[in-house]
Amino acid sequence: MKKFLPILLFIGSASAQDITDQRVSEYIKGAVAESGYRQLDTLSSKTPQPRLRQNPEETTKKDIAQPAERHKIFGHEIFGTRDLTFTPNQNIATPANYTLGAGDEVIIDIWGANQTTIREVISPDGYINIDGLGLVYLNGKSIAEAERYLQRALAAIYSSVADSNGDEKSHLKLTLGKIRTIEVHVMGEVAKPGSYSLSSLATAFYALYRAGGVSDLGSVRDIRIVRNGREVATIDIYDFIMKGKSEGNIHLQDGDMIIVPPYRVLIDAQGAIKRPLKYELADGETLSALLDYAGGFTGDAYQKSVTVTRRNGREYQIYTVDNTAFDNFRMMDGDIVDVGPMIDRFENRLEVKGAVYRQGVYQLNDQINTISKLIAKAEGLRGDALLSRAILQREKEDLTRQTIQVDLGNILNGAAEDIELKRGDILYIPSIHDLQRSPTIEIFGHVARPGVLPYSENSTLEDVIIQAGGLLPSASTVRVDISRQSADSSSTEHSEVIGEQFSFAIKDGFVVGGDDNFILKPYDRIYVRKSPAYQEPQSVKIAGEVLYSGEYALSKKSERLSDLIKKAGGVTPFAYIKGARLTRKMNREERERQQSVLTLAARNIKDSIDIQSLPITDHFNIGIDLERALSEPGSDADLVLRADDELQIPQYNNTVRISGCVMSPNTVSYTAGKRVKYYIGQAGGFAQHARKKSSYIVYMNGQIRRVKSNSRDIVEPGCHIVVPTKERSTDALQSILSVATTSASLATMIATIGNILK
Repeated sequence: MKKFLPILLFIGSASAQDITDQRVSEYIKGAVAESGYRQLDTLSSKTPQPRLRQNPEETTKKDIAQPAERHKIFGHEIFGTRDLTFTPNQNIATPANYTLGAGDEVIIDIWGANQTTIREVISPDGYINIDGLGLVYLNGKSIAEAERYLQRALAAIYSSVADSNGDEKSHLKLTLGKIRTIEVHVMGEVAKPGSYSLSSLATAFYALYRAGGVSDLGSVRDIRIVRNGREVATIDIYDFIMKGKSEGNIHLQDGDMIIVPPYRVLIDAQGAIKRPLKYELADGETLSALLDYAGGFTGDAYQKSVTVTRRNGREYQIYTVDNTAFDNFRMMDGDIVDVGPMIDRFENRLEVKGAVYRQGVYQLNDQINTISKLIAKAEGLRGDALLSRAILQREKEDLTRQTIQVDLGNILNGAAEDIELKRGDILYIPSIHDLQRSPTIEIFGHVARPGVLPYSENSTLEDVIIQAGGLLPSASTVRVDISRQSADSSSTEHSEVIGEQFSFAIKDGFVVGGDDNFILKPYDRIYVRKSPAYQEPQSVKIAGEVLYSGEYALSKKSERLSDLIKKAGGVTPFAYIKGARLTRKMNREERERQQSVLTLAARNIKDSIDIQSLPITDHFNIGIDLERALSEPGSDADLVLRADDELQIPQYNNTVRISGCVMSPNTVSYTAGKRVKYYIGQAGGFAQHARKKSSYIVYMNGQIRRVKSNSRDIVEPGCHIVVPTKERSTDALQSILSVATTSASLATMIATIGNILK
């Protein structure tokens, strides 16, 4: 009880929110393991994979030291799986050999000359009481015996049931109604020994299942059933698993005892067998029986001999058992059987590679035993085969390899003697193309499929352009450049010339400028230039208070805001031109510049501010004065548009929003000529901790202006007045230092970025 006291304290001291079922389960498992109580976990049905060994010494040193941890015992899992319970079937016909006992309900049906049904329960004394007949003793009788006995007994009150000669005028049938419960004792090496109340139809297998199955020390080959002090049956689980025999699985009777003794011979089988597990053998069983139980050898097993490691009471012994002695080699308790893998080499393997029509692996036999025969089996040599020098690689007796040079030309024409092949030979026949780099041609630029193409003799510029999918609409037809590498392999002097340059014009897919008969050479590089007049389609968007909002294509590079407004049909009467906003998407150059600025800023700022946390996007707003742009087309205010620009023209909004550190944030109507102070008053005035001098205004076009004491006419329709709040903290010193450090870091970062952008 002391061992489990921490469990009660743990559960009692923690709240329901702190304890989950999983934590309690893990804690209890740990306490049970610590206390020495064995956990009754269901045995796994997974079979470990074999680990093949070639060194018998490894078995004696490692596996013998901890054999119990390596494998489960074959047959033990049969009583530990949920899918095989051996539960007795209650809905079956009454078995003729069923033995009646106290608590069984018997049903006696009589039909024919007489017809009646008698239902009685056998009393603890073994009797049933039949009206007109009295007590009838049925305890211990089988169904068949009881039926014959009742035929004779009921003849006293039913004369037609049977006469002295046994001739029946009425028929009698005895069946079971409710069956009794019996008590069976399961003892010995089981997981949960004890007494169990079972159905009278239960068998010995069901009792073993209820007891949790056989323990690691228990026998599955010699399970005994004792009744009234006498052994009535013996169970061999292997006969049931391997042969389907279940003679020992008898129906139990009240008071039966099932005894599971310890195993006598336990063998550890490992290596290249189909079921590498532990096996229990009966006295006198041999290695051949063990291999049968293990499912036999795997396909890669060495089957001529098996290594057996044995304890002789003083030291270990090694036995190498040949396959001829499997039937006679008797196993002993604790033996370890190791089946090694076959030798990792081929007995009759040949291989041919290179310039033959059928490369691959071939069998060494009487039909393929020379180089000429091997080439003939490989469908002969290809046209590019190098006949003057093939290579034959051969493994010598000391496992080193040697290379033999072969003149295939002389062998095939009979001028040289054919070479006899040996096991493991590899014949490599090189191609004439293996001696040089495969030539290519590269094409770049405005073609459908730019890249590297294999070189072919007499190829022209037109041929390569066709292979590359043809010219794109953006390609220039007046200039296609070819760069040719200058290389003289026989030169002995340094040259300043790197290569040659050729230019051509193309019309309708044919060369019209330069040499019409120009032939490409290996490693030429072709550049298809972009036409100077070609421009990618570009468009901008306009939304809001215009007649025709949507997307418009740019007609020229110098198109401006005023031009876009004209394309959109002009603004509506409800448009608020001063609030127009232009959003622009960053191009690649701007993104790279932004990333460079942030990277340099991060190097110069030695503080905890994360540059990556700054709100950086691919779009940015441009403050514009659309009113001036429309009144002065072509001026500096009339900005030149760029692809993907978006112009938003809002509807007139005659309200002003006041938020931040004011008494009551509010939205009020715009009154021309009123200063900021008037609108602050509309929100109840400044609050206690307002930073009055830091107030600012956000306009509808995205521009921001700080409020000054002498500012006039800075409030516009639709703007937003913001009053910041003074920062306060309860942790005075620490928070002030933290804010000061952060502010200093931000100031340093802003200054650094400003210096870089200058």
